[in-house]
Amino acid sequence: MPPADTTHVVVLDASVAVRWVVEEEGSDEAAALLEKELAWITPRLLLTEVASALRRKVVDNAVAPAVAGQSLDALLQAVADGVIRLVDDERIIAQALLLAVSLRHKVPDCVYLALAEREGASIATADDRLARLARSRGVGVLQVPHA
Repeated sequence: MPPADTTHVVVLDASVAVRWVVEEEGSDEAAALLEKELAWITPRLLLTEVASALRRKVVDNAVAPAVAGQSLDALLQAVADGVIRLVDDERIIAQALLLAVSLRHKVPDCVYLALAEREGASIATADDRLARLARSRGVGVLQVPHA
């Protein structure tokens, strides 16, 4: 009989994904998570949120447009390579709405939280409020620093 899969499943929040592809406070800690035996899952929403964060960095002159494009390409390659598994948002959006209403928190964060709860997974985030909400609901948190 093959050994049971003991890889821990972690929901990847956009705040950590951005730190994987752009150097900023918490990037070293975020990169260290890649060295662990973790199975990364995330809602498709992550791609839009990362693209939005990269656009903000371009507007703020924190990164060049070409760097933003390369950063997004690196993340898309991680998806293509199977490092990150995307989950269709429509599978969790109803639960995310219920969480957002009951927790009085924004829907996008609750999409990540709903996925973690459904999968029995932890969340990797640099968002303090999301980390607190997750912990209050018994969801494990891998937190990285932020500016």
